[in-house]
Amino acid sequence: MAARRGLSRDEILDAALAIADADGLSGVGMRSVAQQLGVTPMALYRHVGDKGSLLDGLVERVLREIELPPAGLPPADRLRALGSALRTVARRHPQAFGLLLARSAVTPEALQVRDAVVTALADLGVPEEGLSRAERLLSTFALGFAASEANGRFPDQTRADADFAHAMDLISILVEHARTGA
Repeated sequence: MAARRGLSRDEILDAALAIADADGLSGVGMRSVAQQLGVTPMALYRHVGDKGSLLDGLVERVLREIELPPAGLPPADRLRALGSALRTVARRHPQAFGLLLARSAVTPEALQVRDAVVTALADLGVPEEGLSRAERLLSTFALGFAASEANGRFPDQTRADADFAHAMDLISILVEHARTGA
């Protein structure tokens, strides 16, 4: 395989996502991505460094599909919109989505979703010292629910929507408790 000019990090991450969607996360590696792109594995290292960086980039690539809600929405509505967008992405990429449960978001682009959650929680009045903990709790729930849904745990979409809405209502109560300390 001859190296190609113009290879980009985005192209590499798109190829990694296509492989994960088709073959699962176990199929994603430097060799398989290079083969998908018609280049040598060495051609990838300039853009993604190693397999760990490739997987960090794949986390970023999946999270980039989450549409961030407008800052002008009320904070509770922003959180619901983020949850809904997360569920949509999980259904679109059920094989790759599990990576979000195994790896932390570390790239600046990947952290935008977490930052949007933290901002909404702060706007709801969660004290600064509790923001990280509240974000982890909310994100862990939303990721787990979305992954379960994408993998068929909730075959009835109406029921899944109702269960998610109910959980978000319960989380709102917890956020209010964190805000007031009551």
